[in-house]
Amino acid sequence: MRKQFWDRVPLGQMTPSEWEALCDGCGRCCLLKLEDEDTGSVHYTSVSCRLFDSKTRRCGNYENRRRLVPGCVVLTPGNIREASGWMPASCAYRRLHEGRGLAPWHPLVSGRPETVVEAGIALERPLTPEYEVDDEDLEDYVIDDAIHRNEHGDTE
Repeated sequence: MRKQFWDRVPLGQMTPSEWEALCDGCGRCCLLKLEDEDTGSVHYTSVSCRLFDSKTRRCGNYENRRRLVPGCVVLTPGNIREASGWMPASCAYRRLHEGRGLAPWHPLVSGRPETVVEAGIALERPLTPEYEVDDEDLEDYVIDDAIHRNEHGDTE
């Protein structure tokens, strides 16, 4: 990877390894979300994708995720604009798309993967796997949507 590529290379010109390195491993994108049809606001739940591995805070079957979970969004430079609306405000892909740069706690900046946990960004709350929740009960699992906004450890 190129040195400090995140500061110099547009998202669409990153190599696949650079693109993947942007993921901080917080796990927040793997939470199920509900969208209010009237307002368009996104509400996060404490329900995780069926493939989410809570120990690593990563997908348990990353290579096959789209086939196994048809609703899984495979983030690309081509769909970042559309997808950024439901992504956590702390997400590196969203931050770079919005021109905000990486947060100081991001492992690429800090040089340490633990800083995601230390900054309170990593998912550490108890989660319920989606296969244990009926779709009509998802509203019962809505959590504070500060994850989505610029309030939860999203320091500039």
